[in-house]
Amino acid sequence: MKRREPLGIDLTPVIDVVFILLIFFIVSSTFKKEELALMLDLPSSDAKAVEVKKDEVFIELSPNKLAIKGVEVSFESLEDNLKEIEDKKKSIIVRIDKTVQYERVVKVLDLLQKHNLNNLALITEESK
Repeated sequence: MKRREPLGIDLTPVIDVVFILLIFFIVSSTFKKEELALMLDLPSSDAKAVEVKKDEVFIELSPNKLAIKGVEVSFESLEDNLKEIEDKKKSIIVRIDKTVQYERVVKVLDLLQKHNLNNLALITEESK
């Protein structure tokens, strides 16, 4: 009498496909460190570094663009976004290009003050 071997599914091809998919998703995904939308040339400073938390609101200002939470907006849209912030103690991180006109900076600061968002931090680069 012949002895039968138990039939089973060969898992080697399944494991290969899973590893290929895993490698594909790792390589194709982007990891956002911060919600940043604009490439800015920040001024330098000797101030100490401050740790950035996840629940903070990022505002970026360049000479001709404005972004909040990584999305490019207009000043009117910025005001609408600021109205939606319920926690007035929430940290507002402002990144301003060093070539921005002072008038644009004042406009952003006025909007923040209008909505009682006073927990403000201005971001600079570390001086070399």
